[in-house]
Amino acid sequence: MYIFKELWSFMRVRKKYWLLPIFIMMTLFGGLIVLTQGSAVAPFIYTIF
Repeated sequence: MYIFKELWSFMRVRKKYWLLPIFIMMTLFGGLIVLTQGSAVAPFIYTIF
């Protein structure tokens, strides 16, 4: 959790709030990749795209 606190303080001090959606999307896509690696959910996720 330290990295998230450090990232938030960086964005708050430097006024880089536009970075927040980028990090959220990267986290979501990373989680999606981890879920599809070896699970039974993979065929259903592939049909979405």
